Formats: sequence, C-alpha cells, structure tokens
Amino acid sequence: MKAKVVCYTCALLLFFVTAVSAQQNTLTLGVVPQQSAKKLAATWQPLIDYIEEFTGLQVVFKTAKDIPTFEANLANGNYDIAYMNPYHFVVFSDSVGYRALARQKDKSIKGIIIVRKDSPIISLEELGGLEIAFPAPAAFAATIITGGELRKNNIAFIPRYVNSHDSVYMSVQRGFFTAGGGIVRTLNSIPEEIRDDIRILWQSKGYTPHAIATHPKMDKNQRETILKALLAITNDASKAWVLEGLEFSGFISSNDNDWDDVRELGIVSLSRPHL
Repeated sequence: MKAKVVCYTCALLLFFVTAVSAQQNTLTLGVVPQQSAKKLAATWQPLIDYIEEFTGLQVVFKTAKDIPTFEANLANGNYDIAYMNPYHFVVFSDSVGYRALARQKDKSIKGIIIVRKDSPIISLEELGGLEIAFPAPAAFAATIITGGELRKNNIAFIPRYVNSHDSVYMSVQRGFFTAGGGIVRTLNSIPEEIRDDIRILWQSKGYTPHAIATHPKMDKNQRETILKALLAITNDASKAWVLEGLEFSGFISSNDNDWDDVRELGIVSLSRPHL
C-alpha cells in the first residue's frame, strides 16, 4: 500500500514539475487586431510554428476583440511578444518597458484615406463636415496620421471608430461612410470584391513600421533565439510562403531608436487620438 502511495505521490510531483516547466517555456504572441481574429490566426500561425520548431519554445497566438482592448493588454504587460503599431511601441516601450526585437525588412508604414472607386470626391477638402471611418483612436497610420493630415489642412470631420481596418474598408465599400483611414498592407489583404470598389484618395509619407517587441521580463537567451528564428525564416526560401501569407518581405533586427521618427511627432499619450 505504501509503495502505491509513494508511486502516486511521485507521479503527481512529476506532473506538477512538467506542467510548471511547460508553462515557463510557453510564450504569448499578441498581434494588434487590425483584422478579424480568425484571419490573423490563419496568417500568423505558420510563423509561430516555424519559431517553435526553430527555438524549441512554445508560442501561443493571442489578439484582442478590438484595438483599445489590445492596448489595455499591452498596458498590463499581458504579452511576452507583441506585434504592435509604431505609436503603441513608443507608448509602451516607455510605460511598460517593451523592448524592440525586430521589424519588417524594406518596409515603411503609410496612412491612406480611401473612398469608393465611383465616388466623385477627388480632394481632401471635399471631406469637410463628413463622417469618416477609422479603426480606433490610437491606430497609428490609419487614424493618427490620416486624421492629422485633415486637421493640418483645417478640414473638419466627424471620426467614427469601427474597431478594425477591415471594418473601415467594408463600411466605405458598402456606403456607410464616404471615406475611411487605413494602410496599404491591410487594404491589399481584403477580398478582391471589396478592394475593387475602393480607391486611395490620399497617402502619407512613410514611417518606421510595426514593431515586434518583447516584455522586459523576457530572458535574454529567449530574445536572441526568437530573433535568430525571424532572421532565419527571412533567408529560408523554402518558407517564403509563410512570409507571403503575412505580406512581409522578411525581418531585420531593431532597437528602440528606430522609432524616433514617430517620437518626433510629439504624440504624448493614448488619450490624444490626433496630432
């Protein structure tokens, strides 16, 4: 009887140690919800699978129901790794301590203002007094840069926040709003039947793109291993389809100073959704 109790106790201890070890090696990757959770999971999971195979770490995909909820999760340090917009990185590298790891290779992010292809509008001035769709107050290029351009030109408008880039495009395509803010990458990723009904009215200059950043508590060796995986897939021709699914050309290593062009805009907090 004692032998059985001892065996049972040892088994419990082994299970507990194994569970704790697995939990310690499991990392969360939070992705800004520019699109639906289903679409994001489908496009990011192949990269996560590659990272897991390369590093031996377990990585779990996470997003949020909308961008404000994602911001709250960043503020609470809920993600071990996060793919966040440039503005988010500037804010949360300062307040939480997220550290830049990598960013897209050969890429800058540009805000766009879109209208229906058959819209008679040909200038920003014609948007004066209209309701314009945006993903969220702190969406960097899609809201802050586009809205800032309108304000700089003294064009009054009514912002309406619809939770995601895809919702912006669909709401303009369906005629719910005359115009909306977005970015080229997410516009290119929507279904062709929606994209064909939309045209770009205005496009901004380029800024340093989204950051892949890590929580300040992440182990240095884990950071280095994950970075090696991102650089490896960039040069792995057999995995080009993974990057194509994300519409990425690859990754380069980054440091916090890469986003100084965003800091120079002087945006002071998430509570200030315009320039």
